[in-house]
Amino acid sequence: MTSMVIDAPSRPLRLTTGPIPEPTGTDVLIEVAACGVCRTDLHVADGEIAARYPVVPGHEIVGRVIALGPDAADIAVGDRVGVPWLGRTCGTCPYCRSGRENLCDHPTFTGATRDGGYSSHVIADARFCLPIPEGYDDAEAAPLLCAGLIGYRSLVMAGDGKAIGLYGFGAAAHIIAQVAVWQGRSVYAFTRPGDRQAQNFALKLGCRWAGGSDQPAPEPLDAAIIFAAVGALVPLALKAVKKGSRVVCAGIHMSDIPSFPYADLWGERSILSVANLTREDGRAFLDIAPKVPVRTTVTRFKLDEANEALAALREGRLEGAAVLIP
Repeated sequence: MTSMVIDAPSRPLRLTTGPIPEPTGTDVLIEVAACGVCRTDLHVADGEIAARYPVVPGHEIVGRVIALGPDAADIAVGDRVGVPWLGRTCGTCPYCRSGRENLCDHPTFTGATRDGGYSSHVIADARFCLPIPEGYDDAEAAPLLCAGLIGYRSLVMAGDGKAIGLYGFGAAAHIIAQVAVWQGRSVYAFTRPGDRQAQNFALKLGCRWAGGSDQPAPEPLDAAIIFAAVGALVPLALKAVKKGSRVVCAGIHMSDIPSFPYADLWGERSILSVANLTREDGRAFLDIAPKVPVRTTVTRFKLDEANEALAALREGRLEGAAVLIP
């Protein structure tokens, strides 16, 4: 088995080789065909979220099952499956028992607290694997498993408003913009100031308007989703939304939110965060994606080019998403 490993925060990933593990319990062994590169992987690499080191990152995994643990059910050798961020939950805490497994008190996260998909093979819990819809090749499907899933949960939490702002136009926004347009909404894309490439990309995907995050919205928004990990965008988004509207912070990590006048929040505006995902989120979004149909824009990297892929993501040099191909 070949893997790219993070030994400790702020260190480059290193290439390792070792034996292919055997699945136990409800786990399955998957031969990885593609793994998306997510901003959360940067947070793991930088030590900004809880992880155990050394760890193999990556939680947008597409592959084929090649071996089953003795208790794995409803899955077969040869199945093409996706492995998302939520790797396992306890099933017994109050959140799990009330249908909110995304808030589980004792979760396991793929690519952070269990090894992920920057590898030729990965062990995953069969109960948390998702079927990949037809019509997507492996690389095109990979970003659906976090950029798509978390983006979709964020869109649902934003409510049914017609005018929606997306702050940060990367992997997640380029997927969710397509879903929102398909739903009949007007989408406004806010990018890094001066990033004409991202703005043109947003317009090509059907957004009504695209401009810098330092620009005012062309009309009052019914909701805003912040995909960029920049806390300073929260006060800007609050100014852009109507009374009674929501600002959804979609990332697992964000820089500190600066202070802002209470008047910008008043009027029953609200700020809320998205935490992880549920398996139901996964099933719902992967059912919708081919109906839109969502088309992902990906740049492929070899597995041993993982450091280059992360650097491209960090520097904003990607259109759409980066995907590693073992």
